[in-house]
Amino acid sequence: MAKDSLSITDNRTGRTYEVPIDDETVKALDFRQMKEAEDDFGLKTYDPAFMNTAACRSAITYIDGDRGILRYRGYPIEELAERSTFLEVAYLLGEGELPTRQQLDQWTDTIKYHTYVHTNITRFLEGFRYDAHPMGMMLGVVGALSTFYPDAKHIHDPANRYLQRVRLLAKAPTIAAFAFRHSRGLPLVFPDNDLDYIGNFVNMTFSIGGRHKPNKVLQRALEILLILHADHEQNCSTTAVRTVGSSHVDPFSAISAGIAALYGPLHGGANEAVLLMLDEIGDKKNIPQFVKEVKAGGGKLMGFGHRVYKSYDPRAKLIKQVADGVFEQTGLNPKLEIALELERIALEDEYFIKRKLYPNVDFYSGLIYQAMGYPTEYFTVLFALGRMPGWLAQWEEMLLDKEQKIARPRQIYTGPDKRPFVPIEQR
Repeated sequence: MAKDSLSITDNRTGRTYEVPIDDETVKALDFRQMKEAEDDFGLKTYDPAFMNTAACRSAITYIDGDRGILRYRGYPIEELAERSTFLEVAYLLGEGELPTRQQLDQWTDTIKYHTYVHTNITRFLEGFRYDAHPMGMMLGVVGALSTFYPDAKHIHDPANRYLQRVRLLAKAPTIAAFAFRHSRGLPLVFPDNDLDYIGNFVNMTFSIGGRHKPNKVLQRALEILLILHADHEQNCSTTAVRTVGSSHVDPFSAISAGIAALYGPLHGGANEAVLLMLDEIGDKKNIPQFVKEVKAGGGKLMGFGHRVYKSYDPRAKLIKQVADGVFEQTGLNPKLEIALELERIALEDEYFIKRKLYPNVDFYSGLIYQAMGYPTEYFTVLFALGRMPGWLAQWEEMLLDKEQKIARPRQIYTGPDKRPFVPIEQR
């Protein structure tokens, strides 16, 4: 008997099967051989929301949720956040290695070359209502890029894939800034390629009557936040990118699927929910009563707990440090005092400890974005900017994976059995 295998006895038939174990995983297709009769379909595995199903092999991001570990291509997130730029991390995720100085300079110059968008894009944006959600605008414009770059459909050409990755990384900040300006009725500010990637985005977003005067602390804080969001394994939006991309559609369409998934309040909108919760609490003196209501099932502690992390989210630790520097520049947000006290109480309460509910990345990020001058409805756009290199790396990895086919899950049918059609006069 093989050591790395699973012995399964089907009690319906008495037959025993050997299922190989590889990387602590069994293949769902190995269960198809287990049938009551030869003409049966065979056993399927049922796993709503992919709670315990690996849909791919990936070399991009490693997470150990129990130990609070997050690494991009093997590099600890703590080191990347402290020592790298966002474009370095984007290169790492896409190419698999950190760039040399020459490679980074060439990569940066290539990105800068593609920052402008077609003038028709500005007209397209003008078609949105003044109160349109910025994420809806981002979603629409990125999806529309496939019509501006029809060559993007040549996904099996490596040079073409590289060009589309560059285009998306270069144009995403421009589109995001345009959406911000449009929602405020402000004139659009076009890219200034004398500035770096983050500085250019901030200038396009906040410039009034001339180049925006940068705050280096806030710009570095924003860069760190984008790095922390750059990839996070097979989350909802990344799975959307891979699933739609598996049809071999162009990358703009696949990435727009990721943006749509991120738009949802259970994914990208969670940090906005944290701010709403802090507003609801209102004052530190109200925290004990709020916690009591949460424990009684009368409320929800937003920004705590994570599908993957069962200890302190490593990104949350880093964001908390970033918050200190940001609030030194902007002044203390009263909500921060509530957040800190809420975290202290929750981390000392056996109810939350037993359930492994620790602060996640969303708990402090919204406070920081708000302090920087971004409105709550814009938070998901910033998240999308950060996640862009991860989506692109995951998309390309999926295309090059010979085990991947077009995504097509099975289902368990629960509807009625065959029945006769009833004429409308008899219904």
